[in-house]
Formats: sequence, C-alpha cells, structure tokens
Amino acid sequence: MANELRPCPCDIGDRFDYGGRGQEVQVEHIKAYVCKPPASTDRAVIVIHDIFGWQLPNTRYMADMLAANGYVAICPDFFVGQEAWKPSNDWATFDDWRKSRNAGKIDKEVDVTLKYLREQYGAKKIGVVGFCWGGAAVQHLMLKNPHLETGVSLYGVIRFFDDRYSLLHPTFFIFAEKDDHIPLEQVTLLEQKLKENCRVDYEVKIYPGQTHGFVHRKREDINPQDKPYIEEGRKDMINWLNKYL
Repeated sequence: MANELRPCPCDIGDRFDYGGRGQEVQVEHIKAYVCKPPASTDRAVIVIHDIFGWQLPNTRYMADMLAANGYVAICPDFFVGQEAWKPSNDWATFDDWRKSRNAGKIDKEVDVTLKYLREQYGAKKIGVVGFCWGGAAVQHLMLKNPHLETGVSLYGVIRFFDDRYSLLHPTFFIFAEKDDHIPLEQVTLLEQKLKENCRVDYEVKIYPGQTHGFVHRKREDINPQDKPYIEEGRKDMINWLNKYL
C-alpha cells in the first residue's frame, strides 16, 4: 500500500504508492474518481483534493476509506484539466499558479457532481470533505451551497475566507498544532468568530504536535509518533459524517 522509499523533499509529505479500488469517470465537463461502498446507500461524500490534484494516491486512499465506511465517495478534478501543483515546481511561482485555481470558484463543478450522485447513485444525503486547498473549498461550500448536509475541512487555509463565518451546515474543522501554513492565532480567531456568528453546529479541533497535511499526507507506518493522531483525525472525520448524513 505504501512506498518504502522516503518521500521526495517537498511539502507533499509521504506519497502513497496506492492504486485505488474505484474507477475514473466523466462527469459532464470534468473527470472524477469514484469508489462505491460494499452495500448500496443513499449517502455520498464529495472529496476535494489538495494542490496536488485529484490523482494523488493519498487522496484516493481517503476516498476509498470513506467508501469502506458506507459512502459513495467521489473526487472530481476541481482544477478542470489544469495541471496540479508538482513537487518539482518553483514555489516562487505558487501564488500565480493558485490565482487560476480559486477554491472559492468551484460551484459549477460541485453542481454537476451533485447531479451525478443523485442520478447515478440515488444519493439523497451528501456531504463534503476537503484537504488544504480543498479544506478552504469546504468552508466556501458550507457558507454558500444549500444542497449539502455537512462538511469536514481539514487544514483549510483560513486566510482564503477571512470574515465569512455564517455557516449553513454543521462543519468540523481539523487543524495541526505545528502547521507552518496556518498559524494557531488564525485558528483561535476563526473559533472566536464562529462563536459570535455561527448558528449551526461546528467544531474546531487542533491535533497536538502535528504538521500540515497529517491526516492524508503522513504514513502511519513510518511516523509512529504521529500514528495516534493520524488515526484520530480520520476517525473524527468519519464520526462527524456519520452524525450528519
């Protein structure tokens, strides 16, 4: 399941050598990875990838995990054919790269994915989870999309959505204590603003000693000190979905 070589020296973390149990499909104008659960269900989860795109094995591993827990899991290409970020890219160009891949402008792709899940799988209760770039996208959707039931935002970059806290749906926020991209003071401010403005259920949780991407970019077998937190983050994500879907 996992590559025994050490990961490349970049922010990707541990790249899983994982093929996936699902299949790639065409959903109108976008491609997507879909994995079905063992038994039929009317519950589904949209998985929003990070900057490394919809084909990252780590993200497919997470989609398959959701499917194993009873959900139709789908991870669309929210970059719509544009190249995902590569570890070999020059980080000095990152801001320009991100400008053409806005986590707050995925509504069209979400709408066609919702339609696909309803028509092809009979989905009636649909949630969303997202990692990093996708975590920010989850916050956007929880503020805007009335057709989703709940969301889990995993280390979504808060500064993308400053001053927007009136969530429509129950939302769980997962953060890492030692995240270089998301300072703890931003998390504290988010929690404060949610307390003042949010009228639905939410939770903000910080996992001790963890770094950005820990739930899906760290391998349990070569990070023994992190294993309990990786497993806890994944369990918390699934428990939240189970509660609201």
